[in-house]
Amino acid sequence: MSILIWCLFITILLPILSKGPVAYAQNKLGRYDNNNPRAQQATLTGFGARALAAHQNAFESLILFAPALLLAIATNNTGSLIEQLAITHVIARLCYHILYLLNWGTLRSLVWFIGFGTTLAIVIQCLPI
Repeated sequence: MSILIWCLFITILLPILSKGPVAYAQNKLGRYDNNNPRAQQATLTGFGARALAAHQNAFESLILFAPALLLAIATNNTGSLIEQLAITHVIARLCYHILYLLNWGTLRSLVWFIGFGTTLAIVIQCLPI
């Protein structure tokens, strides 16, 4: 079960860590506007806009993955398949972010489906049959 907890921990950190490229892009606009960062983020284009979208998507992914993993733990479905799915999810999310920053849209979408699929698969494994 410790693998699952580590995967959850990493996934919780991803939205925070993904803020780095956004802050970098904001600084490239002259300075980071700490008084109104969201208004400044709305003006980002290119790399900055992709960094912001990836950052926001990390939160969206966490909202789905965390309950799925907690469901697995709560229902005692913590075997190797669930662990492999959780690890695959973390790897997919890391790749997704990198691909977003690199502007590789088609591959990024494929990786997104893999990450989303792992979340669905975890929940399916917990359904009473």
